[in-house]
Amino acid sequence: MKTIDPLALPPNLLHRMLLTAIAPRPIAFASTIDAQGLPNLSPFSCFNVFGINPTTLIFSPSRGGRDNRLKDTYLNIKEIPEVVINTVSYSMVEQANLASTEYPKGINEFVKAGFTPIASDKIRPFRVGESPVQLECKVRQVIETSDRPGSANLVVCEVVLIHVNEKLMDIKGQLDPRKLDLVGRMGVDYYVRASGKALFTVEKPAEKQGIGIDSLPEEVRMSNVLTGNDLGKLGSVIMLPSAPEVNEAKKTATYKKLISENPVDRDKLIDSSHRIARDMISRNEVHEALKLLLAIARYQ
Repeated sequence: MKTIDPLALPPNLLHRMLLTAIAPRPIAFASTIDAQGLPNLSPFSCFNVFGINPTTLIFSPSRGGRDNRLKDTYLNIKEIPEVVINTVSYSMVEQANLASTEYPKGINEFVKAGFTPIASDKIRPFRVGESPVQLECKVRQVIETSDRPGSANLVVCEVVLIHVNEKLMDIKGQLDPRKLDLVGRMGVDYYVRASGKALFTVEKPAEKQGIGIDSLPEEVRMSNVLTGNDLGKLGSVIMLPSAPEVNEAKKTATYKKLISENPVDRDKLIDSSHRIARDMISRNEVHEALKLLLAIARYQ
């Protein structure tokens, strides 16, 4: 590992490293309005949700890294503490990127980027018609971390109304990530599309505690074949297979074949059994894989 002192890096390199390492980041496509009623629209990737009671979203229209300039979004919020946070789908990412252009104050990014402004119900800024989810928010607090270039201005928002494209919901009334097709911000010019093969599921731990990786046999924990993800799945089971279950595994064709092919070479036996177990885990046959691993671990 290379150890880096952030104070030793030029600001542009530090910015690039952090935004590449901490990714993907959701995008807050923020719509604001100034005291004269002029709209502004700009995307920010320093953004996330932090609580629901009250609903708390935070994004940061940071100071310019080169010129220390304050963003129009920030200035608008200081005048009118309201914002619509619109989510960004793949179908609109190029337009959202265009809206990030630093146009002079007063230029309407809705017009420049070709978005449809829709009147909000509870606040003054407009919603983005093309966005799949539009969150009307009141600004509760603005935290200025410093007055130096590149410093963050944390805008703490409370959601007062949510608008959702019903076509993107499943039969249970929940938003379907596959239909949302959102994008996330990576470093430099990279984005990530949260759909298709990029989506995968990881089951939350059971209500009962998993046994933990430390409960697995040493040869399994130190495997040259099983990955950390494989071990994580094995350690998530709530109980080791019983002795009768392990004995059942010894009667299977898979176990007998492994023993017959590797009668004396213990290392080869372990590697071969771990490869089979890895395939079983990939098919979500975790309990069966664990029975096989324990049977091999207890083979003398």
